[in-house]
Amino acid sequence: MSIRFSTEEFSKLKELLLIYEWGHRTLLTKLAIVHEDFENFHDDNPIDYIRGRIKAPESIAEKLDRLGFEITAHNAKQHISDIAGVRIICPFTRDIYQLVELMRSMPDIQIRREKDYVMKPKPSGYRSYHLIVEIPVFHSGQTDQVAIEVQIRTEAMNFWATLEHAARYKYEGDIPAHLSDELVVCADKIAELDHRMFLIHENIMGHSDEITAEMLDDKSSKKTQQKTLRTRELRRSYRNFSRILKD
Repeated sequence: MSIRFSTEEFSKLKELLLIYEWGHRTLLTKLAIVHEDFENFHDDNPIDYIRGRIKAPESIAEKLDRLGFEITAHNAKQHISDIAGVRIICPFTRDIYQLVELMRSMPDIQIRREKDYVMKPKPSGYRSYHLIVEIPVFHSGQTDQVAIEVQIRTEAMNFWATLEHAARYKYEGDIPAHLSDELVVCADKIAELDHRMFLIHENIMGHSDEITAEMLDDKSSKKTQQKTLRTRELRRSYRNFSRILKD
């Protein structure tokens, strides 16, 4: 039997979700302006793309039940901080921190909590930067502070998170040990790949000659081959892991 809101509480939740939608839309507009600003007036854009979502009532009810709270709209607002969510995908790890500081400087946004899973990954290998921000929404002659979860990560981190989510869904949260180990290996290789791609970018933009010098140095050829092999191993890990999930 699925967990649901009562008819009365569902009516209250619909009103609450409308306010969250307004706050969510406001934040997405602010971030879209940042994206267009960098696209038009700066050399580098720290944003690849932005995605957003509002949690479905069924998901809210299930989360309240897991947390041990009564299924009410009030408890949803008080105890669930990711009813509204925004995910920002960046080209490079460096851009994640640039965006965090940009959001910190926005006058209408208050950062209530933050967790840096980029510098300190979860034991599973998960990497991302999480913020819980509050944004004011003026309606019906009053102002409500709407909490929104913001996740900032690179495309490679996002791909890993998608695979890990698929594994958790398939195995109902109890991922087999061999898959968990493979995920950790993939996460470490992704972090290395992110760093190497950033160095290539810096070289192309003329900010660094680290890779060019390395490639021209005969003594480093063995090291270069090892890095190429590691990249191939990463691709093979992706393929193997995806194939296991499909079985």
